[in-house]
Amino acid sequence: MNHSDLLTYCMSKPGAEQSVHSDWKATQIKSNGVLFAMVHEVKGRPAVSLKSTPALAELLREEHSDIIPSEHLNKSHWSTLFLDGSLKDSQIYYLVDASFQQVDAARQAAL
Repeated sequence: MNHSDLLTYCMSKPGAEQSVHSDWKATQIKSNGVLFAMVHEVKGRPAVSLKSTPALAELLREEHSDIIPSEHLNKSHWSTLFLDGSLKDSQIYYLVDASFQQVDAARQAAL
């Protein structure tokens, strides 16, 4: 998977908006103002940071060497997935969906 394909998928989500975080050299994808994906490079590798429950984050990191705690975000909720590693595109898309749904559910609960 590459950055372009991932950004296209993220931007297809309802209310998705893209911005650049210049300090982190990252493209942030937000839905209704709430971050659900951050596309960037980590150690020269293409990557995306996604939100999940702490339990899922821990499980994913134990099972996949290409998933690590996010450097700039809350490590208990945010994981960084390397796009050029062993993860299948379908796994990455599933985790993007899960991140979006978690952010959307929290937003709706706050209404």
